[in-house]
This record gives sequence, C-alpha cells and structure tokens, in this order.
Amino acid sequence: MSDSCTSFTAWRKAGHSYRLLGRQIFCVDSASEDPDALQKPVILLVHGFPTSGWDFHKIWPLLTPHYRLIVPDMLGFGFSDKPRKHRYSIPEQADLLEALAAQLHLPSCHILAHDYGDTVAQELMARDNQRAEQERFFLSLCLLNGGLFPETHRARLIQKLLASPFGPLLNRLTKKRRFDKSFSAVFGANTKPDAAELEGYWQVISANGGQHVFSSLIGYMAERRVNREAWVGALVNSHCPVQVINGSADPVSGAHMVARYRQVVRADDDIVELPHIGHYPQVEAPDQVAAHYMRFLQALSG
Repeated sequence: MSDSCTSFTAWRKAGHSYRLLGRQIFCVDSASEDPDALQKPVILLVHGFPTSGWDFHKIWPLLTPHYRLIVPDMLGFGFSDKPRKHRYSIPEQADLLEALAAQLHLPSCHILAHDYGDTVAQELMARDNQRAEQERFFLSLCLLNGGLFPETHRARLIQKLLASPFGPLLNRLTKKRRFDKSFSAVFGANTKPDAAELEGYWQVISANGGQHVFSSLIGYMAERRVNREAWVGALVNSHCPVQVINGSADPVSGAHMVARYRQVVRADDDIVELPHIGHYPQVEAPDQVAAHYMRFLQALSG
C-alpha cells in the first residue's frame, strides 16, 4: 500500500469485508495491492479499544516493504459489524481472528497487538500453547501498551462509567468533543493527536453507530479479572519469542505495567520503554516502534 493509502479515506477504500461466523469483518491486507506481499512473512495486527485497525496507519508504510500486513477491525469496531444488544467477548474476537486466518490460508504468522488487542492475543496464545508444535499459529508476539495484568490496569473514569449501569446512557451522551478530550488524555504531553487525526478516529468509532456499543465492548475489563490466571499464564508459558514496546508516559498501562511484566512474566524478554510516549506508541512514535519491532523480527530470522 502506498503512503497515500494511510489516509483515513484511502484506508477504508483499501479494505475488504469478509463474512466470518455470520459477521461482516473489515480487513486491510497489504497483499491486495502488492502481489509480492504473498511471498513475505505475515504480521497480523490486532488493534485496541475504542478504535480500529487504522491505529496502525502510521507504521504501515514502514513495515510493508518487508512484511505482509493484515489488519482486521474486530467485531464492534471500525468498519466491521457493530451489533447492538450483543454480549461481546474476548473469546469471540479470538474465534473471529482464527476464522480470518483460515479464510486467508495463514498457517502461522507474527502478531503485533495493542491494548484490547493484547488481551485477544493472550487468549489466542493460551489456545496456541495447547497445540502440538507443528500446529501452532504464533511465530512471535509483540505487545504494545495494554492491560496485561488487571491488578496494574488503571482504568480511566470514562471506562469505569461505561462499565457501570450508566454505560448505555453514556453511549448516547458521547459526542466528538467529549471523545477528543478523553482520547487525547492518554497520549504523551508532546505527542497528542492533531485535529485531523481526531476527526479520523471519530469517524472510525462512530461508523455504523459505533459509539452505541461502547458499554457492551467494555466488558473486557471484567473478563480480564475473571480470566487472569489463564491469560497471564499464556504469557508466562508462551512457546514463542515475546517483545514488549511500551509508552512509559501512558497513565493507563505505562511504566507501571512494564515493571509488573518483569516481575510476573520474564525480565529478560525484549522490552523497550519509550519515555514521554503515551498509550498509542504506534501513533505517537511510529519510526521508533517500527525500528524496534523490525530489529526483533530480523533477529528471529537469523
């Protein structure tokens, strides 16, 4: 995909919707415009809450010369189906990603995940750890800022309200001005999104009435608590190399999350801490994220 296709409008035009498990799931695949990408190693990118695969648009042109990138919008996000009165769950999202991999005939791939996507990746890893070696899907896992440990996740007030009985009301009250303020607050002081970026993110989340499912999607915070043993255990027992790239200034899952990772998982994993960068390192510091990630992947290939 050319650099021009990283704009919001071109991104949407470049995508394709797949019918998976009875749902329409939007996906951007670099192979759709670059047939040579079919011969490149595959990276499946898994986005966070409340946005979409467009979160990766700034690192897209940095990675596509070397890798085939596949970026779905998960159910309830972006340009995928957003059913109301639906009980969204992390296992369901994992089922859909496995169905997408089957549809695209992907036997294995690298995973780059962020935020909510980290939790989906943990569920996928828990499943993968149970498979025979020759059947495993993960080649490697890279985790950007996310709530890997419920005990260190510092939920924002708006997240707590969405998870409360007032959540459906807050859905209806959420307007762009409120979104801009709460979204910008998790970025670094000097790397906040500009007006054009905020407009793009708002269009993504409000597509198909997306703001009306926020309170349904936010159930992932409770799922993290219930499934802590399995999902943290998936990282502790991971069968593949794991990298962590973290914006230290993130008030939700910044330096304090990395400290917990070193305690609970492994202190000798490839861990990169980016000072002054907030919750969206792939947006705030795309050059650094791409460079550290490619170094990690290239080391694996020998």
